[in-house]
Amino acid sequence: MTRTQLALLLVGVVLFNSCGAGANYPTPEGPRYSDRPEGIDSPRVTPDTLRLVSFNIKYGEQMDSALYLLATHPELRAADILLLQEVDNHGTQRIARSFGFGYVYYPAMKRANTGRDFGNAVVARFPIIADRKIVLPHMARLAGSQRTATAATLQMGDALVRVYSVHLGTFVNVSPGQRRDQLRAVLADAAHYRRVIIGGDLNNKAVGDAARQSGYSWPTEQGPRTVVLGRWDHIFLKGLAVVDSAASGTINDVHHASDHHPIWLRVILR
Repeated sequence: MTRTQLALLLVGVVLFNSCGAGANYPTPEGPRYSDRPEGIDSPRVTPDTLRLVSFNIKYGEQMDSALYLLATHPELRAADILLLQEVDNHGTQRIARSFGFGYVYYPAMKRANTGRDFGNAVVARFPIIADRKIVLPHMARLAGSQRTATAATLQMGDALVRVYSVHLGTFVNVSPGQRRDQLRAVLADAAHYRRVIIGGDLNNKAVGDAARQSGYSWPTEQGPRTVVLGRWDHIFLKGLAVVDSAASGTINDVHHASDHHPIWLRVILR
């Protein structure tokens, strides 16, 4: 990207965000959407490994393309847990049903530009036995929009795993310190759990240091860009380990499904 293209992009982001983003859902109680299809039960034996996928689908606008990508790419279609951002309930439900999984979804707000809900989901092969919406601190400075995280506790045999799908504020709308505060709000909730997966769109890479300082491993730190401005999509782990050095990746060809590239990771329960 040239300096001129970058400048135009930044101007566009500022103008877009200054026009009013929509209506927030300010309470932790909801709205809440979930589904647990028949036949989803905790495995009798705790699985040895899990495949994780995180994907920001850009307002859920190109859901047909996203579904095609998730269904056909070998590293994505084998997912056990999907962490989705910028989706609405209808799109989340379509993805969950295509995998035969259950899900929980909490929107942060209703976007003015799409007229649809905008938030994060956890979609999983395993039963979701508890969930929560975490309203993150610091409203957007220009539009007053809020960000949230969706938390879910998954039952996997004898193991419980706490999973978070997160979407932090943009560099236009919050400061670096405020973005760290947002991630720390998730880390505070996760402090009570032995096994934790935190993944999603950080809107910056440097904020990941806050997770590392809290004792998390950061297996997705290195790799190609996930958006035009850098590597912003990541997964952090506590109480789990990466299978090996080749057990993660970034999908570069997204078939126009999003402006983000999904990431995947294979981990060991320990």
